[in-house]
Amino acid sequence: MKFFAKASLPLVVTLINLTSFAQSNYEKQGTQAWMKGDFKSAVIQLEKAENKDPNNANVLKMLGYSYFQNGDFERAIGAYTRLIAIKPDYSAYYYRGKARLNIANMPKEGQLQMRENFYTSAIADFSKAMEINGEEDVQILQNRGIAYKDYGIFKSYLIKRKSDKAGCLSLFNNSIADFQKILTMQPLKKDVSNMIDYVKAQIASLK
Repeated sequence: MKFFAKASLPLVVTLINLTSFAQSNYEKQGTQAWMKGDFKSAVIQLEKAENKDPNNANVLKMLGYSYFQNGDFERAIGAYTRLIAIKPDYSAYYYRGKARLNIANMPKEGQLQMRENFYTSAIADFSKAMEINGEEDVQILQNRGIAYKDYGIFKSYLIKRKSDKAGCLSLFNNSIADFQKILTMQPLKKDVSNMIDYVKAQIASLK
């Protein structure tokens, strides 16, 4: 208290400016690494920037993407969740959905419920991304179609009752519906046509 009581106004302003400079410097270095594709270095700097300014949406957006590119999907989900709380963004939902889908597709013994939750959350994220984007985006549709497909395959291994089979069919049909929407926009997209054939084969195997 005595220090600030005796400090002149210019000195106090200088101290504040130095703090601001440190924050922007971490963000600047993180951005430079991010732009170069050096996502490991970007994480180091952007984590420091977030510690200084937790509500910086730009930092969180880059940090989430850096985690994602490093294969650290759980931290990517955390960063994008914090970003969404501050500034809902369609790309945040999209990449959070991709991170959740990647985790769902990592089978771990005894964690079936966890995987199911990640599948449903990923589909919800892709749907929200589409809603915010305001139009049917090919990239989002394709990832949601893949999520429906993967979830349907996951569920098919757990079929015990007739209702379980109906649930799988619903997921597979949703997957085909998303892929077919893509083909109305890009009729020559061969990878999507191949996925439709694959999903139809999965449906046939249920009968």
